[in-house]
Amino acid sequence: MKWEKLKPPEPDDPMCCCECDIYQSGCCCDCEDLDEAFNRWLKDKPPKCQSPVFGALIDNLEISMIPVLVLLPLLLQVAALHYLLGVIILTALPGLVLWYYYATHRKKRRTLFFLTLALYSLAYMYYLFITEILPRGDVNQLQVCTVTAGMIFTVVSLIHTKRGPGFVTTTLPEAHSESQEPKKDSPQLNGFIQSEVSSSGLVGESQTVKKALTAKWSRCPVCKITRPPRAGHCRTCGSCIQRLDHHCIWINSCVGQANHRSFLLTLSVFMLTSLYGISLVLCSLCPRQYLMTSLFYCPGVYSQSSTALCFTCAWYSSIITGGLLYLLVVQVLNISFNVTERETQLALRNKTGQSRLCGLVIDTGEYSRGFYQNWVEFLTMADASVSPRSSVTDLV
Repeated sequence: MKWEKLKPPEPDDPMCCCECDIYQSGCCCDCEDLDEAFNRWLKDKPPKCQSPVFGALIDNLEISMIPVLVLLPLLLQVAALHYLLGVIILTALPGLVLWYYYATHRKKRRTLFFLTLALYSLAYMYYLFITEILPRGDVNQLQVCTVTAGMIFTVVSLIHTKRGPGFVTTTLPEAHSESQEPKKDSPQLNGFIQSEVSSSGLVGESQTVKKALTAKWSRCPVCKITRPPRAGHCRTCGSCIQRLDHHCIWINSCVGQANHRSFLLTLSVFMLTSLYGISLVLCSLCPRQYLMTSLFYCPGVYSQSSTALCFTCAWYSSIITGGLLYLLVVQVLNISFNVTERETQLALRNKTGQSRLCGLVIDTGEYSRGFYQNWVEFLTMADASVSPRSSVTDLV
């Protein structure tokens, strides 16, 4: 156990979107045994429903979901009592979330804690919008339909993102070689391949082409399979992912070639829906204030518990939106420079990249072909083959 804690990370290990290796405090209690006992108790109960979605939920239930469902509305209710309590709780909430994660899930592979927090926050904000803001009469039906459509589109896009990042399979190298191997009478051979073909015949042609096609392919020391360029091994998922970007704990899945576009779409739709919803709430609570200043100054908002709770939730949503806005900006910049988050971490580790735009992006210069061509490549890249392991369980 001590060796696993002290050993350096593998070169292919991607950095999680909020993973930090400087956390060395070991004084927190470890509730892994309690979590495993709770999981066994749930799985030993006889199923009452044959639905595959319900079965997947039961199989993936964790005790870490309970504090999210209980503490989040409780903390928001306490924060709505006074603006000083709101400042203290909303400031300490990100640190409390990270502390709870490190205290209970340091040794776990995958966890539903952050996915539960994200989905429950989304559902709770929408519930307060329908029950508290809509009855005030300041929001029309078109605006309600817009927010509802944004919510539905966000969930649908998240489900599509969760269907799989594109796993590297053992048959991928053979399929790639067969699809890229030229025909016997093909005249489109250049460079040294053409000279080799002319001197060695068809046998030399086949061997040379296969060597040229697999020159940049590497072998994973963990999975023991040959993987294409830009693929990486995720230690959290335990698999190699095609064009691995990072493992996102907020969706409990990797972001790779198959779901990178849908992941970016999910972020964009959520950002637009969240900003629009926050603006509607502030315009309803503070009609005499400007939109940009109402979040900081809204007199009389703490006179009623319902308006104070909605105002506190608007601040909570703004904090989450600000964090995801940073993630979206980093993703857009990485795509513009044609670099993944994994390649960024490797470049920083090996000191081979150049920092651009005040450190927001690391330019490796290996795959970049210009702003326009980089976006064309990202938007038109072929979807990776879906692994047979992608099922209803992966959606949870």
